[in-house]
Amino acid sequence: MTAPVFLVPTGPRAPGPVTLDGPEGRHAVSVRRLRIGEPVVLTDGSGSGGYGTVVAVEGKDRLRVEVSEVRTEPEPRPTITVVQALPKGDRGELAVETMTETGVDAVVPWAAARCVTRWQGERGLKSLTKWRNTAREAGKQSRRLRFPEVTEAATTAQVVRLLAEASFAAVLHEAGSSPLATAELPDDGRIVLVVGPEGGVTPEELAAFAEAGAHPYRLGPTVLRTSTAGTAAAALLLGRTGRWS
Repeated sequence: MTAPVFLVPTGPRAPGPVTLDGPEGRHAVSVRRLRIGEPVVLTDGSGSGGYGTVVAVEGKDRLRVEVSEVRTEPEPRPTITVVQALPKGDRGELAVETMTETGVDAVVPWAAARCVTRWQGERGLKSLTKWRNTAREAGKQSRRLRFPEVTEAATTAQVVRLLAEASFAAVLHEAGSSPLATAELPDDGRIVLVVGPEGGVTPEELAAFAEAGAHPYRLGPTVLRTSTAGTAAAALLLGRTGRWS
């Protein structure tokens, strides 16, 4: 059995006993029903993981783990950030979930001009929390030691600044003249991909992004939904950069 992953904010720094309690302990004991002798991984979500074995189960929400080994996962090179336009309904969480499982390093929610969904006030805070919770749970499910960052929602002007600082920047667009599969990619730094809304990226947004160095690229002969395009593109880039080797 593959050892389940649990989030410990401080993370184990050295071999030894660790207590898992609170919501994570409750999930381990009452949902996963872990028992003495079973393997677990405890991570801080920032690249450190303690590999150990359950040595005691105490009540319904607490267990003790004896960590035998601590591993540190180096920062990926290059990193991959996806600027995700806000989809309708729960498709945003779907996009975050599958991109996290695939291996992206950061997700930037983007309030594009043609987005139907708007993150405003309390609703915006709740939506951002859902995206962050989704990234955390998907990171655990996919056995990652380094979870992706989900930033605050960005305006187009903020996205432009992000693109200008990238080592490679691209806008996924069905009218792109060049395939992403043949783009020249950096060995280091940050790759930033922009995924537009269902209604598409406006000409004004495309022009602003192009001025920042991000040109339109196509994925293939089909047009993907905004909730799946980022995952498909990330998989392509992870293979081409050697991160999936």
